[in-house]
Amino acid sequence: MADRQYPAARSSTAGGSIMQKLREHAPNSTQLAGLATLVVSGGILLLLAGLTLTATVLSLIFFAPLILISSPIWFPIGVLIFIVVSGFLSFLGFGVAAVAAASWLYRYFRGFQPVGSNRFEFARTRIADTAGQMKDYAREYGGYLHAKVKDAAPSA
Repeated sequence: MADRQYPAARSSTAGGSIMQKLREHAPNSTQLAGLATLVVSGGILLLLAGLTLTATVLSLIFFAPLILISSPIWFPIGVLIFIVVSGFLSFLGFGVAAVAAASWLYRYFRGFQPVGSNRFEFARTRIADTAGQMKDYAREYGGYLHAKVKDAAPSA
């Protein structure tokens, strides 16, 4: 441990090193303009937030009796407005869905191959193949049952 050499501490007064370090780390004009903009805009936003909070509290104090007196009217009106707005938005949503479906069907029947038509074709052919297989199976099985019925009741 005694053989370790520690660097000598620099003196803070050697050759104006404090002023040199201050000059090296001093902000440039762009950074100062950004800081000034930040401080000014932050102050304006803080002032607006305070004014908004004050106006909200004062209006709540002023209008609270009016709100309490007319509250039996507000709930049914709110429910009615909610029902009307939700019905209107549902109507618009279903209208957009109907227009999209009609557009897809138009493009499909005109042969433009809209998105998803290959899956539709695959499902259609699969259903047709399954229906054909079921028809063949019913023919075979129906013939088997017809023969069994004749065996059970020869006069039938």
